[in-house]
Amino acid sequence: MKWQGRRGSRNIEDRRSRGGTGAGAVGGVGLLAVLAIGYFLGIDVSPLLEQGAVNQGGEVELTEADERAGKFVSVTLADTEEIWADLFRQQVGQAYNAPTLVLFKGSTSSPCGGASGATGPFYCPADKKAYLDTGFFTTMERQLGAKGDFAAAYVVAHEIAHHVQNELGVLGKANALRRQVSEKQSNEISVRIELQADCLSGIWAVHAQRQFGSLERGDLAEAMNAAKQIGDDTLQRNAGRVPMPHTFTHGTSEQRQRWFAKGYESGRIADCDTFGASRL
Repeated sequence: MKWQGRRGSRNIEDRRSRGGTGAGAVGGVGLLAVLAIGYFLGIDVSPLLEQGAVNQGGEVELTEADERAGKFVSVTLADTEEIWADLFRQQVGQAYNAPTLVLFKGSTSSPCGGASGATGPFYCPADKKAYLDTGFFTTMERQLGAKGDFAAAYVVAHEIAHHVQNELGVLGKANALRRQVSEKQSNEISVRIELQADCLSGIWAVHAQRQFGSLERGDLAEAMNAAKQIGDDTLQRNAGRVPMPHTFTHGTSEQRQRWFAKGYESGRIADCDTFGASRL
């Protein structure tokens, strides 16, 4: 992926040098994410759940890898800002309000609950911020088998896609409905939310190529591999469990790849309507 030398975003809130915030017990979205990552990776997260958020405290020294990751995320975020501003103007007919992306190392807090390196990246609609421990890129490569800078860019684009859903009014309606139905039905809605975000990530990817010439040979394969490795069925299988469709919250590997590809091939927001799709 070609990203060096391009402008970075001003919408970065870098908390990494502060270390852990000692945010107390992990709750809400944070709790669900901790359980999910632990389940998927076969990690015992009970100490984290008992002790609350990781309590590092003090100042943290940023490594060269941390600095590079921060610059990479900043450029990728800037690309999403330009692309979605254009697409909202052209396809939606309204202005796009860009989100803030919070970089942290160890742990931090959000209105959606505590966050740690175990939670993985997430978007919090309460403050319209995406949260990312850049150490997750290492987790992707070493534990999930999703290597490459474009795979990392896909993760950033996916979380920003949740903000796009929020701007479109889709996320609020879907989450409100999830609170009114059974757990199984809630999971099914969650799958549609996540697959739409994958499709929107594909739209970002094709426009990043058109506007910035970002993609290099093998980049699309990296994104498709990342989508495969984080499919619910693959994650459950790799954790030594039999895939249980009623527990899926993000979609299968095949679904995630197909919806990303759909967005990339179309480039149109209207074609990412997973809620109106009869087949996911």
